[in-house]
Amino acid sequence: MAASPEPQIHLAIDETDARGLVARITIDHPSHLNVLNTPLILALTSAVNSLHAQDRLRVVILTGAGDRAFIGGADIREMVGLDVASARAFVSRLHLACAALRTLPVPVIARVSGYCLGAALEVAASCDLRVAADDAMFGMPEVTVGIPSVIEAALLPRLIGFGKAAELVLTGATLSAAEALHCGLVACVVPRTELDRVVERWTHAILQAGPYAVRLQKALLQDWASSRSSKPLNVVLRRSVRRIARRSHAR
Repeated sequence: MAASPEPQIHLAIDETDARGLVARITIDHPSHLNVLNTPLILALTSAVNSLHAQDRLRVVILTGAGDRAFIGGADIREMVGLDVASARAFVSRLHLACAALRTLPVPVIARVSGYCLGAALEVAASCDLRVAADDAMFGMPEVTVGIPSVIEAALLPRLIGFGKAAELVLTGATLSAAEALHCGLVACVVPRTELDRVVERWTHAILQAGPYAVRLQKALLQDWASSRSSKPLNVVLRRSVRRIARRSHAR
């Protein structure tokens, strides 16, 4: 039997549109449901970080190779051999990959087909927009194999509510695509053949909008998400005014 191809992260940048660059990142290890091991996590982080300095970048699309999985989760074969120190390093690397996605100054679209479990859901939650095929399956099954959900699982309560997030992480329950749409985890569910149409529609809308306005809006969304009281909201307002004023003076 031939060995399965080495897992890879593919980064393609479309420079053909005069309105700006569109990047597409593909997690490619379909024979193993695109599960994330250390080399893939490092390669994903490197690919995302390479985009931060692209001034003409407008949008990033993140997807998995094949139709069976967006990402099947973290690589259990690697995780079973971890001790405390190596587990901390693994978790830290995954967090840095998610943080790189969250801090990109442009919108990141997660194109989800098939399984989106554990680390995959944390990666998807780190994106700004999520579209799912109608056969997609979402979940945080870590407790069922004896470990807690950590890192970007902390993003779930603000996305789907504390109660639904608690159900996922405490019971290992899974959500169908329809359930994910109902609780707000994804913005759109379509047949698998229509995924790219939705991605193209969102991409076109982002390209049509003002580049600075979109970057500012993403920064504001992150500010809103981190605000928990009237005092932080006042800080957000002051930041917003300063950003708008800087843009006005730059014209």
